[in-house]
Amino acid sequence: MSNAYLWVKALHIIFVASWFAGLFYLPRLFVNLAMVPADSHAERERLLIMARKLYRFSTILMVPALVLGFLLWLYFGIGKGSGQIWIHIKLLLVLGVVGYHHMCRRLLRTFEDLHNRRTHRWYRVFNEVSVLLFAATVFLVVLKPTAG
Repeated sequence: MSNAYLWVKALHIIFVASWFAGLFYLPRLFVNLAMVPADSHAERERLLIMARKLYRFSTILMVPALVLGFLLWLYFGIGKGSGQIWIHIKLLLVLGVVGYHHMCRRLLRTFEDLHNRRTHRWYRVFNEVSVLLFAATVFLVVLKPTAG
């Protein structure tokens, strides 16, 4: 293993973990926003500011996480070769995480526009989706199941 590979891999893990930290907490803010009484404007605005900043920060972290991941895949050849089904499944999961990230933005807009129609319970369940995506990805990367 080259030194460059180890640096890219370490940075990729750091950015992915940081990105997911934002994805774990942002839906928790949505739970709180869904529970804010209609007459509590200050609390609602404070939570919206927190959610906007967290979404922006998570987006900034997402970009290097994806770039470094593609660098590992394309330049260093991670997952290349016959039978490496795990990398294809991981890429599908990554697409799912990117979709989840963008869905968070859409949900944030519903709160900003005062159009939220979902309950705090729905957001509690939605919050767990990121944990499942993270766990599935970690298992794939560590276990690297092969086909054939």
